[in-house]
Amino acid sequence: MTIPNTARMQRKPTHPGEMLREDFITDYGLTVAGLARQLGVSRQSVNELLRERRAVSPEMALRLGRLFGNSPEFWLNAQLAVDLWVASESVRDQVARIKPLVAA
Repeated sequence: MTIPNTARMQRKPTHPGEMLREDFITDYGLTVAGLARQLGVSRQSVNELLRERRAVSPEMALRLGRLFGNSPEFWLNAQLAVDLWVASESVRDQVARIKPLVAA
């Protein structure tokens, strides 16, 4: 059994790349190259993430969580919120036509 969530977010959730760009990089005084070096990934990977052209992968979530002292789930949940919002926008009408099942 589930509890229906009828409230719908009106705006797109904050992309993890924006969080990194606006909060983490400035708070820690990092550059793109410095962040890439600390994470052990390419500058291109970091740059694409910061520009919101790349999603946070589970591997990147592990790296970010370790570097910033938070959890990989923090980063994955932020990415999941964005992904679900984008998906719900693209199939909203089709999903609305699905009739929920009622238990017998």
